[in-house]
Amino acid sequence: MNDIAIEVCGLHKTFGGQPALREVSLRVRRGEMVALLGASGSGKSTLLRHLSGLQHADAGSVSRIEVLGRSVQIGGRLARDVRATRSRVATIFQQFNLVDRLPVMTNVLAGALHRLPMWRGLLRRFPHGELQRAFDALCRVGIERCAWQRASTLSGGQQQRAAISRALVQGAEVVLADEPIASLDPASSRRVMELLAEVNRELGVTVLVSLHQVDYAFAFCPRTVALRAGEVVYDGPTQALTASRLRELYGAQTDELRLDALDSQPLPALAPTLHVA
Repeated sequence: MNDIAIEVCGLHKTFGGQPALREVSLRVRRGEMVALLGASGSGKSTLLRHLSGLQHADAGSVSRIEVLGRSVQIGGRLARDVRATRSRVATIFQQFNLVDRLPVMTNVLAGALHRLPMWRGLLRRFPHGELQRAFDALCRVGIERCAWQRASTLSGGQQQRAAISRALVQGAEVVLADEPIASLDPASSRRVMELLAEVNRELGVTVLVSLHQVDYAFAFCPRTVALRAGEVVYDGPTQALTASRLRELYGAQTDELRLDALDSQPLPALAPTLHVA
């Protein structure tokens, strides 16, 4: 069985003639929890959007992206069966991507739409089994009491937990989390990261989470891939990174990475995660 969840080879992307990604290559094994670290404009979000096929690499490039052993795109052209691959990959966005006027339960059930007839989604007539799955997912993240509230009534942290519930209902094997804690307070940020680590550890879901807070990478992700100006400048054990090394890599941008936490206290304890042999 192929143990590679994500494989990227030679990914190059330009916007308006300016390179956003420069020959990015990386592999993520099944069951890993990996931090994608970098300051604003480093290419983190752009890379994640390419992994799910939401953006195309430069046409004519030699880039190749595979997820769960299936092609997502080659040379900037999406694979014909990319929708089948997307059904196994969940993306969690910084801005939650919930429909504010709909109940939390309905938002979470959107994760089941890929396996249901279209009419059920349009009429919101979900089978009992899917309703139970959605409620169980809300229980897992601790917001089951909010199930029938409008999504707009939830706090930011609760909305992000609802987004994680939606990924659980989807049955995702890979979670791509794009700055999921950037707009949250410290307590909510830690809870969201704990939930992602729990999903990784207990369900074996591969998690690639983009961050600009280096202390959360140390606390939850055994491996870090650091981007700067669209290039991979570090790929290895998170614990091997030091504040001085990060300052060397990022220069004036280090203020965004919150390195003070590494200077003023011992490195945070790493949360246990699943490692697949």
